[in-house]
Amino acid sequence: MDSGDRLARAQAIKRTTLIGAICNLLLAVGKVLAGWIGQSHALIADGLHSLSDLLSDGLVWIAGHKAGQAPDSEHPYGHGRFETVATLALGFLLFAVAVGIGWDASNRLFQPHALLEPGPIALIAALISILVKEALYWYTRAYGQQVRSDLLIANAWHHRSDAISSVVVLIGIAGTLAGLSYLDAVASVIVAVMIAKIAWNLGSEATRELVDTAVSPERLREISQVIRRSTGVRDVHMLRTRTLGGNASADVHVLVDRDISVSEGHAISVLVEQRLKQAIDRMTDVTVHIDPEDDESRAPTKGLPMRTEVLEHLDAAWESIPEAVTRKRVLLHYLDGAIAVDVFFPLRTYTDEPTARQLRERLLEALRGDSRFSDVRIYFG
Repeated sequence: MDSGDRLARAQAIKRTTLIGAICNLLLAVGKVLAGWIGQSHALIADGLHSLSDLLSDGLVWIAGHKAGQAPDSEHPYGHGRFETVATLALGFLLFAVAVGIGWDASNRLFQPHALLEPGPIALIAALISILVKEALYWYTRAYGQQVRSDLLIANAWHHRSDAISSVVVLIGIAGTLAGLSYLDAVASVIVAVMIAKIAWNLGSEATRELVDTAVSPERLREISQVIRRSTGVRDVHMLRTRTLGGNASADVHVLVDRDISVSEGHAISVLVEQRLKQAIDRMTDVTVHIDPEDDESRAPTKGLPMRTEVLEHLDAAWESIPEAVTRKRVLLHYLDGAIAVDVFFPLRTYTDEPTARQLRERLLEALRGDSRFSDVRIYFG
């Protein structure tokens, strides 16, 4: 995510959160007062729910500000997980509110003398709450989708949950006014259960992200197909994904032709990265490992000598072959658990094909007793 996207995201979170906080404050005060005056425990519970939203708005504000910062030395992958942590904290907060409301309402159900008798003002306050919260839901959701913020979308559903809980409260108050004195307390319990369900959904999704859960199987297949359709890719293996602050990242091993150059392999990796970011929604970080062979099934190359040691060994093994001294370049291929050696000679070294074949056989024969080397190929030019 570039700096422009981060800035737009942070500004959207701050703007929608500020508007939501103002509305929540007014609603909380209004519903608690109306519930107290109108004798509705359910409306008071709903008002406390809106009051708790102020704390969640604070979490969203802080997390949005932090997540909007660019990567730094301490957070090289960015600050997206601050949104995730805030979402998890929001889930815990909502669950605590749900337990408190449910406990108090349950006690009232078993104490008939403690049941309240709501008045018409409570009915009006619940209706206003429904309208305001539903408007906040659509407003926040639109910005959340625009800047691709799971935290804003979660907060939007929080507003929608308030609207639904207010509908339940409205029904409870209306029922109580109609003579069912226990219905207001029942509505409070239902509100508590709804809040707990939302808390569980928010917390579980945030936890899945924090423990690096992979993207859905459908999205994983889509990612694999995009990679396989990229030019130069022969196969895909060890594909891993995770989410980070609502965005996705992937690292993958890509099988390519074993004889291509390092620069061509790099070009293929860049192509795969670009295609994934273009084709997969919210794909912001891609790491591509280029493989000349499938290292999940082939013999490992671990323990084989590296270039400096190999060249020293070749010098010693080929010291009796005069032509070996004229070589211009040596290319090493670590394949099938051994090293294949490509040797490049000046064109003047080439006399005819039979002589060239004899030179290759002499070079190969000098290495035949060493299982670390599998083949020798020679080129002139």
